[in-house]
Amino acid sequence: MIQSAQVASKFTLFTHHAKTFPDLVTALRNSMLRAGVFKSEKIAEEQVVQVLNFDIHLAKDYRGKRYIERVTECTPVHSQDEYSTDFRKEKTLEGKFDVFFDNATQYFRKITDKKVYEYKNILEYIDGEYVITNKMSDQNIKEMRLNMTETDAEDFDNFVEKHWGKESVFRIDEYKAERKEEAKTKRLRKTQKETK
Repeated sequence: MIQSAQVASKFTLFTHHAKTFPDLVTALRNSMLRAGVFKSEKIAEEQVVQVLNFDIHLAKDYRGKRYIERVTECTPVHSQDEYSTDFRKEKTLEGKFDVFFDNATQYFRKITDKKVYEYKNILEYIDGEYVITNKMSDQNIKEMRLNMTETDAEDFDNFVEKHWGKESVFRIDEYKAERKEEAKTKRLRKTQKETK
């Protein structure tokens, strides 16, 4: 399921029985490890959270009626490579060792740091009604907006503005203008290369 969600699909739907979002990530990660797809827990977990944008968690009340208990958004945490190459500039062996140990510390922090994702509830069922609890990420707002019809997009923009403010609305016109400018720049560079 994770592998098929990574390529050739706009979205993937599946069911699960995890009680919490971290339990879902752990169960999928462990399934990938058991299947032999990965050897490293961290890499397997990174692959899982790359495809889990949202978890729509259902619950059942005491009457047996199912309802959406919460909608949780997952955001992968991307670590930055912050290793220093300043050892080349160091004049003394002690200075080179200092830079080396700073890099080694950074390396081990990255290897042992378990946080590869953040999650937050966007919507929750509280006291008999649905409540918007947190803002959706700008990236997911953008990706959702780009895959909507004009009518759906207008309704979505109104929803985003109502709950998270006008600045959170994805500006499709600005986006299209930026893509157009990028394409123009690429064509210009290609033309310049060809004339050389």
